[in-house]
Amino acid sequence: MTPAADTIAAIATPAGRGGIGIVRVSGPMCHAIAKAISGAGIDPRRATYRAFLDADAAVIDHGVLLYFAAPASYTGEDVLELQGHGGPVVTNLVLRRVLELGARPARPGEFTERAFLNGRMDLLQAEAVADLINSQTERAARCAVRAMDGEFSRRISVLQNGLSLLRVAVEAALDFPEEDLDLPGRRQLQADAGNWLGQLQQVLAAARAGNLLRAGLRVVIAGAPNVGKSTLLNRLTGTDRAIVDVLPGTTRDTIEGDMTVGGVRLSIIDTAGVRDSADSVEQEGVRRSLLALEQADLVLLVSDHSMQQVPPELKARLPPAQRRVRVRNKIDLCGAKAGMQECQDGWEVSLCARSGEGIELLQQILEEAVAGGAGPEDVLLAQTRHLHALDAAGVAVAQAARVVEEGGALELAAEELRLAQTALGRITGTVSADELLGQIFSRFCIGK
Repeated sequence: MTPAADTIAAIATPAGRGGIGIVRVSGPMCHAIAKAISGAGIDPRRATYRAFLDADAAVIDHGVLLYFAAPASYTGEDVLELQGHGGPVVTNLVLRRVLELGARPARPGEFTERAFLNGRMDLLQAEAVADLINSQTERAARCAVRAMDGEFSRRISVLQNGLSLLRVAVEAALDFPEEDLDLPGRRQLQADAGNWLGQLQQVLAAARAGNLLRAGLRVVIAGAPNVGKSTLLNRLTGTDRAIVDVLPGTTRDTIEGDMTVGGVRLSIIDTAGVRDSADSVEQEGVRRSLLALEQADLVLLVSDHSMQQVPPELKARLPPAQRRVRVRNKIDLCGAKAGMQECQDGWEVSLCARSGEGIELLQQILEEAVAGGAGPEDVLLAQTRHLHALDAAGVAVAQAARVVEEGGALELAAEELRLAQTALGRITGTVSADELLGQIFSRFCIGK
């Protein structure tokens, strides 16, 4: 890539007071800025304690200068870090001086964007930087680090190389149809396409698990009034988020709490009891409950243990493909025992939310829902765009295999394989658009 002609600068530490405040600079003017602000030259990769000076040679602060010469730096350009005291006023004074010396303010994510453009990392690794910063659980942070180290990128590279070899074989068969060459026949091409489709689907499954880990799981508690939904929310989250009362219809709005299961953050949403009502406030609560149900990843369908069926007014409004767990609450009132069993449409668990009896069974079901059959090392931290690209690649490879199997024109199979490679290239950035890059790096904080 062509080195950037301008030099950028930003405060790289969070807003507020702290022990250290860092101003980061990247671009061709770094060495000159270091010399001007400290009054002397500086050696690469050597921490030097200096005074930071303003235009009149008055001391702004004392701190450490670190200079990294291109290309051995985060951005692949000359990089300078000025590490002073962490007060917002003094850090801004240092930044202002750097800007006076010729740098310009950096855009959000521009340092990492330059690292991508200069080949220091691919797009997957760049996105993993933001995911690491925004991680809300230890497991998510560890997965982000693995993505930064290139694990996800290597899996994509294996797929791209395999599809490339398959495409070469298909196009060779097209170029030399009459030659007696040692080319795989249609059966072999079909088998190879099926093999790579299987590997692609494995990566997609790991990416889906990673997307869940990254975004968290939205769990909605639904049911008729007075079945213990709010008590269950409080029990799961270990808080008193929701008001509990024997009077039906206490909850009139959605109430949200968080918990962590298997390293994944779960947003638990308590909803108003669904029933027909003439009360306008309760009607609005029911409307919001139904909206929450539409957006749920998993529904905990709560009923009194003595109630064998879901109330028809609720059952009729449940999304048909919704993943759900039937929770039969209040076993203490009828002398039933805690337990769980697998049903045709999911799991059923009997418990007492008030006492906590059987709650560990529900937590076990939630852990299984979170894991989705993937172990900790099988997860690839992915974003929605990655899933869409993997889906598109899978559809294309499957279509290529179908063309070969049905004796169709190999030109069509070759084109499908090209589309699959293009889709995978969008994940790592080997195929990208300026608009996509702008959307990705705008999510970063300034200074990163």
